[in-house]
Amino acid sequence: MARSTLRWTLALLPLAVGLGCWLAARGGMLPDDRLLVSLSARRGDWLLAVGCVLSLPAVTAAATATRRDSRWRRRLAEQGAAAARDRRLLLSRLDHELKNPLTAMRAATANVTAGGGPGGAAAVTSIEEQVARLSRLTADLRKIADVESGRLDRRPVDVTALLEETVDIARELPGAADRQLSLDLPRAPWPLPAVPGDADLLGLALGNLLDNAVKYTAPGGRVEVRARESGGWVLIEVADTGRGIPGDELPHVWEELYRGPGARTVPGSGLGLALVRAVVERHGGRIGADSRVGSGTVVRIALPTAPPDGDRGQKAVDPGT
Repeated sequence: MARSTLRWTLALLPLAVGLGCWLAARGGMLPDDRLLVSLSARRGDWLLAVGCVLSLPAVTAAATATRRDSRWRRRLAEQGAAAARDRRLLLSRLDHELKNPLTAMRAATANVTAGGGPGGAAAVTSIEEQVARLSRLTADLRKIADVESGRLDRRPVDVTALLEETVDIARELPGAADRQLSLDLPRAPWPLPAVPGDADLLGLALGNLLDNAVKYTAPGGRVEVRARESGGWVLIEVADTGRGIPGDELPHVWEELYRGPGARTVPGSGLGLALVRAVVERHGGRIGADSRVGSGTVVRIALPTAPPDGDRGQKAVDPGT
């Protein structure tokens, strides 16, 4: 507010000076003999005109700056409101995720306290399982926070080797032996270029995608990993023939703790895809997905082959994933 007031004061100052001189001349306090110019006018009139001419561009600039500040404040307010909504939504989902394991732990503790017996060992096992679930949940939340705010040690990452290693690890996942996992990488005329980034974080993101694909694909189904280079980007696809995601749920799968009705029967925290998104975006990349219920899902990642600031290498053209 103070800055806006100062801006308008400076803008109107020439007009105020001119008006003051004009009033002084009219009141006889200022010599106001006529100037010998092609258009006859009193000196006070000319000073008023000069003040108007000088103030006009300043007033225009002040009005433009005021409108710009107003738009900026409005955008800040909208962003603040959106952040508050996201925070409330996250807390609501976190409450839901914590409620079930805590209820189970209370029930199991009550059984143990009541005298144990044959159900005592099962109650202790239930408590251990719920504690492990809560530990995974908090660990995943911490990972997302670390990825979003931590410093990345960017080094050239061999995407081909990373994908081969990730797929090999995925073949050892529970149930993977009953699914067909395949990897399609370009070899000719050249392999995939390296991307600048953190190999451990990128491996974690790709591993989460493959873990999801295996979990949501029925035995006998297929999980395919494909990659190619295009316009300064490395494009990676993880495709499966799983149950698919309804269209109204698809935009929300990247949100923390979101789990659609069809996903709640499968073990998980609802943080895997949120972590993948955080890793990809920290690397200056893009992520998206297409899905058809009953047919499967394709997740697409685009990673730039040059650093996000574009200070080295070929400038990447956004592939629009």
